[in-house]
Amino acid sequence: MRRLSELEKVEIWDRFEAGGSQRSISRRLGRSPSSIRTHLLGSGFRRPVPGPEWSALRLSLTEREEISRGLAAGESMRCIAARLGRAASTVSREVASNGGRSKYRAAGAHRASRHRARRPKPAKLAVNHQLRTVVEEKLELWWSPRQISDWLVDAYPDNEEMWVSHETIYQSLFIQGKGTLRKELWRCLRSGRATRRPQGRAKSTKGQIRDMVMISERPAEVEDRAVPGHWEGDLLMGSRQTAIGTLVERWSRYVMLFGLPQGNTAEAVRDALTETVQRLPDHLWESLTWDQGKEMANTSSSVSTPESTFTSAIRSRRGNAAPTKTPTDCYANTFPKAPTCPAQPRRAGPGRLLPQHPPSTNPRRDDTIRQTRRNVAMTT
Repeated sequence: MRRLSELEKVEIWDRFEAGGSQRSISRRLGRSPSSIRTHLLGSGFRRPVPGPEWSALRLSLTEREEISRGLAAGESMRCIAARLGRAASTVSREVASNGGRSKYRAAGAHRASRHRARRPKPAKLAVNHQLRTVVEEKLELWWSPRQISDWLVDAYPDNEEMWVSHETIYQSLFIQGKGTLRKELWRCLRSGRATRRPQGRAKSTKGQIRDMVMISERPAEVEDRAVPGHWEGDLLMGSRQTAIGTLVERWSRYVMLFGLPQGNTAEAVRDALTETVQRLPDHLWESLTWDQGKEMANTSSSVSTPESTFTSAIRSRRGNAAPTKTPTDCYANTFPKAPTCPAQPRRAGPGRLLPQHPPSTNPRRDDTIRQTRRNVAMTT
């Protein structure tokens, strides 16, 4: 069968981006549906960018030839970069990734750059059989992708080929086309979900909390954890609308848990939180940072004192929510669950049972729990 011409390739992408199906495109061009799918799949279902239309931020072949001539003349990286109007680090990375000063060649570097930019790339778990085997074994032992990723760095400190991010593991389980791991392993995830929830959050259409103090307005001493008395709070959500409140002191990482037997409504959270913080000395209660959850709608006036402030944060930027996130993740897997009827196993939906997790075999689990519980106060 003859190859697709350039005009046919352009028409395929034009019709595909306009919403045409692969079958309708194949009928229009008189080609088999498999040929159309092979062409689309070869670039990850995204129109390939021709060389002349590549971003101006990328080095061109002419610039690479100039780098090659400069290296042959013995010029420094900074001198070559200044002549090209590029950053010295850009030229340095270009030379280092293509053989160094003695082996750099413009044509070969340009071909290698185009090859590295091709998409889709083979997944790391697809090409590394040993790594894939280790990850599958740990998933079968009910380890989370985050635990596996951290453990690999400790177990193979000198072999980066055996390192993989937790995001890569999730993509291999959830995203079609990257399923390098066995499909049934998603049942070993603690969430028990076969699909991933959207990472973004749609703008809420519900009412907003009145008189909020935003996270950007809290004092600098809270941000740098210079003095004790500044807390972060959150709710640990369970099944059947149950919840546990968590408070983490930012300076010492001291954790307090309080129960919510009356539910997680604004009134119930207000009463439980007020009772909990009243047990603290006055100098250890300066401010509280929470998210914009509606459970805090009635809390500001009831837990504040003349010396303290209640801070209602939007979404804490990276690093700010870490003290609260760590114990929440830990207790989600260690806190006693409410008893259920053994004759009626819980179901996540019609015909699908929730996974029954065996005891964890993570060798670092007990140390994590023990280290965290040293600074935990349980309140009832």
